[in-house]
Amino acid sequence: MKININSSTEMKQLGAAIASTAKAHDLLLLNGDLGAGKTTLTQGIGEALGVKRPVKSPTFTIVREYEEAKLPIYHMDFYRLENDDLSSIDLSSYLQQPGLVVIEWPEVVKADLPDQYLQIVIRRVDDSWDSTKRTVEFRPQGKRNEDWVAEIANKIKNRT
Repeated sequence: MKININSSTEMKQLGAAIASTAKAHDLLLLNGDLGAGKTTLTQGIGEALGVKRPVKSPTFTIVREYEEAKLPIYHMDFYRLENDDLSSIDLSSYLQQPGLVVIEWPEVVKADLPDQYLQIVIRRVDDSWDSTKRTVEFRPQGKRNEDWVAEIANKIKNRT
């Protein structure tokens, strides 16, 4: 599935649709260039799940935990992770938690991830510095994630 996003508000609304259909142990992989909207999407997820504090990029901390959410969120950003060095975090432990794991820049740790996940690829529509237009492509791996994309599509369709 591919959709068009025209603003940061729409990106957060997409995050809300993802949040309302997410289940414990879901794994969401976010791909896109710097500034594509990965963290904005995660902010929409967090807000929809009741996170009261700001949802920020974990670029420098690697992991931000939002356990107060209706469904705990473990937001990870591996952009600064060097040489696939996962020794600084226990990724497998996070994947076993009954929450939603959201990973930005997952290609760095792809070999350490399970086979089933929902990958979202966010691309800028144009190169103007202030554009918020994006295409968002969903790439589900596994039956649960195919079903998840169908649920998200249904939420989006019913919103309009």
